[in-house]
Amino acid sequence: MNRAVQVEIPRSTPDVTRASYRSISLYSPNRAPCRLDLSDNTNMWGVPPTVRSLLGSSADSVITRYPRAYADDLKRAIGGYLNVAPACVVTGCGSDDVLDSAIRAFSEPGQTLAYPDPSFAMVEIFARMNGLSPLAIPLTGDYDADADAFIASGAPVIYLCSPNNPTGTTLSRRSIERIVEYAPGVVILDEAYAEFASGDCLDLLPGSERLVITRTMSKAFGLAGLRVGYAVGAAELVREIEKSRGPYKVSALAERAAIAALTEDRQWVEDRIIEARESRAKLTRELEKRGLLPLASEANFVLARVERAERLAARLRENGVAVRPFPGLRGIGDAIRITVGPWSMIEECFAALDGVVP
Repeated sequence: MNRAVQVEIPRSTPDVTRASYRSISLYSPNRAPCRLDLSDNTNMWGVPPTVRSLLGSSADSVITRYPRAYADDLKRAIGGYLNVAPACVVTGCGSDDVLDSAIRAFSEPGQTLAYPDPSFAMVEIFARMNGLSPLAIPLTGDYDADADAFIASGAPVIYLCSPNNPTGTTLSRRSIERIVEYAPGVVILDEAYAEFASGDCLDLLPGSERLVITRTMSKAFGLAGLRVGYAVGAAELVREIEKSRGPYKVSALAERAAIAALTEDRQWVEDRIIEARESRAKLTRELEKRGLLPLASEANFVLARVERAERLAARLRENGVAVRPFPGLRGIGDAIRITVGPWSMIEECFAALDGVVP
């Protein structure tokens, strides 16, 4: 009778780890179960109906066989949605995968990546993971990008985010156009929340060979758990990102679900976007009534300046409601970010908030 033997595995030592990784911490937001989670900007209205049906009826071969190497069918669906050629589309395992691949494709270790501060927290981590020096450029007083500072940075990759996470504010068209025109390298414009905004920058693509716009199926389309993201840009840029990305990054189930959401569930998605905008406006007004100083958002969340953000978020979680705390944001101070959702959820959030804020 064989007896299991526990094998002692030696601990790794700093001598075998990358020096540039030693300062990187694992991404670890508080994801403890909570009655109402308004912390991660996903679609609080649920799953598009056709997607729900499709996931329950897929053939075994969809699961047992490899997916298409580069998600060609999904590229065509995205191209139809945005009115761009499929050759100008690259997909990935969430838009963060596409961002990581693009950063790696257009820079060499030791170079600089410039990004706004505050903005998407993972960008600094992606820079360090790829051996780059992250350069944080403060947003201006009206939450715009400092175009001259970005251009002067000399960075081969400039990252911008509009609507910006976590502020929810949009960068001015003037600043984006100036950066795209005079940037020394590639500009990555993160439009993860574009569906909730009053405009986007897709029309800049035909006039630029250096602009890449990334988007996601995690927010408006409600597919965060399936991890589907994409970027659009000149075909030559997209090919370089695809080299960096590698094959089989979008599962067959995720590809089918994303295609269904883009082609069959568009009206459902559009209706939810309208509801999200209405809920966002009401949420903003109610926060203002309570003196919590929300920023003007064009995303599916609202950032509100508060005192002692982490303590407030902890107390809300004790009452069954999760929001995202942001202590000490540059130019803002302490703040909490609240995802918009059906108004009944927001009312539940306010009930908890009123119970912990004097």
